[in-house]
Amino acid sequence: MKPMRRYSTREAVDFAVIGAGAAGGVVASELAKAGFSTVVLEQGPWLQQKDFAHDELAVMQRSLYINDHRKQPNTFRRRPEEQAKVQPAIEYARMVGGGSVHFTANYWRFHPNDFRERSLFGGVPGADLRDWPIPYDELEPYYTRAEWELGIAGQAGANPFDGPRSKPYPLPPLPVKSSGVLLDRAAKKLGLHSYPAPMAILSQPYRGRAACSECGYCEAFGCEMGAKSSTLAALIPGAVATGNCEIRPHSYVQRIETGADGRVNGVLYCDARRRTLRQRAKAVVVCANGAETPRLLLLSASKQHPQGLANGNGLVGKYLMFDTGIFVHGVFAKPLNEYKGAVVSRVIQDYYAADPKRGFYGGAGLDARYDLYPMTFALDGMPKDEPQWGAEWKKNIGYRYTRMMGILAHLSCLAVERNSISLDPEVKDAWGLPAIRVTFENHADDLKNMQWAADRSKEVLDAAGAEKIWQDKVASMTYSLHLMGTCRMGDDPRHSVVNRWHRSHDVKNLFLVDGSSLVTCGRQQPTATIQALAFRAAEHMAKAARNGELA
Repeated sequence: MKPMRRYSTREAVDFAVIGAGAAGGVVASELAKAGFSTVVLEQGPWLQQKDFAHDELAVMQRSLYINDHRKQPNTFRRRPEEQAKVQPAIEYARMVGGGSVHFTANYWRFHPNDFRERSLFGGVPGADLRDWPIPYDELEPYYTRAEWELGIAGQAGANPFDGPRSKPYPLPPLPVKSSGVLLDRAAKKLGLHSYPAPMAILSQPYRGRAACSECGYCEAFGCEMGAKSSTLAALIPGAVATGNCEIRPHSYVQRIETGADGRVNGVLYCDARRRTLRQRAKAVVVCANGAETPRLLLLSASKQHPQGLANGNGLVGKYLMFDTGIFVHGVFAKPLNEYKGAVVSRVIQDYYAADPKRGFYGGAGLDARYDLYPMTFALDGMPKDEPQWGAEWKKNIGYRYTRMMGILAHLSCLAVERNSISLDPEVKDAWGLPAIRVTFENHADDLKNMQWAADRSKEVLDAAGAEKIWQDKVASMTYSLHLMGTCRMGDDPRHSVVNRWHRSHDVKNLFLVDGSSLVTCGRQQPTATIQALAFRAAEHMAKAARNGELA
């Protein structure tokens, strides 16, 4: 492959893309293939397949691929009137490919009703439940495009609750695991519908990439086979090969700059040598995730934008939605060996839709798994009513580890205005910038939904034949991986930050494309929707650039 093209910082490229993750990788690839000069600024490293290893200590305990809270601290409080304390509350990837490199790889589409729940369900006191500005049918072709461009394994038509599809999945499902077999049996007993999990992992060789080897080190780890369908493996090499895209790792963006006309004209960033550089650009696309994107907009306040970039209505950072869910554990009489293969092979969505008859807003998607590695399992995976140390604990670890599975219920999280990302007035990161301040408390309906879903999960595990069942605690979340809703999409500039094309209402050559634009969060599996939206947004950006709207 020919060397990657390098752009001068003095040259105004067509697009500066901030973040090379699930959304940024899509946007960069599409813009580069459309012929636009594109510079991608990624705060983390650019790792290759040979760099990934099965090092549980480095990955799970030392933040190898994610934000290191020692360098990038955040503060946390439940309500605005409280004093925020330094406490890890958010997790996101720091690498080229972003979270698509190390996520579990569940690849669920949102359902058609997810885009119009306000119309169907009505308002929820204490929350701001809204319809999306676009329907499922408008996004469906881009779901299909994402599945085929990236390489998604699944079985079309197997989930009776899915929306209409224009094409099947490009690859058949991954092999079923013990947990999947047990979920199938339990679903049959209970009259539910278990189906093969759609996964962003190759079940067969695809477009020059190898199929999954079922090594078991999948969730939280990078794939040395290239089988996980990350933007790192599936899209970024092609983007670079166009000769129009430069990837700049170790580029920590400090602010987006604007001219006297209020339009963006460049990005200020710190490189690996701690030099402050400026990349000129005709347009900027922020794909930094639902926490870093609003933070960067707030850091970019100026005379033209005194409340922060794209924040004329004061909504940047508000309506934060956390990764809300609950895990129910089960121990079985015979070994299941869940440490092998991809994490998930079967899913149930019978409980997905919100139903007013339950007395609260919410729903659940259930998957069968056991996703703790040996060290993590020993530290925090044993039943709490059994010894947590000593000879008996050691004996139980060896017995339990191969005989456990659980149900993870992926749940709703209502958008509440006071739940937000803001700048901490006192705490700084390692670059001297204000740290992220997280304000979050689950809505009461979220908590009711959590216990209701745990009860359904217990029924499933009991039907599957578990000998012992216990659930995690029902409590407001204090830590999240999926960060959504902080720069909402909408047609009305009074109630949203970007329009239906992800273009800022305030700044016409600024686009925000990541989880921050989500209006609702479905059932906590946003990656497919984020990437479908990214394909759609990139198409619009290219059209706007050709028409001279961004110059």
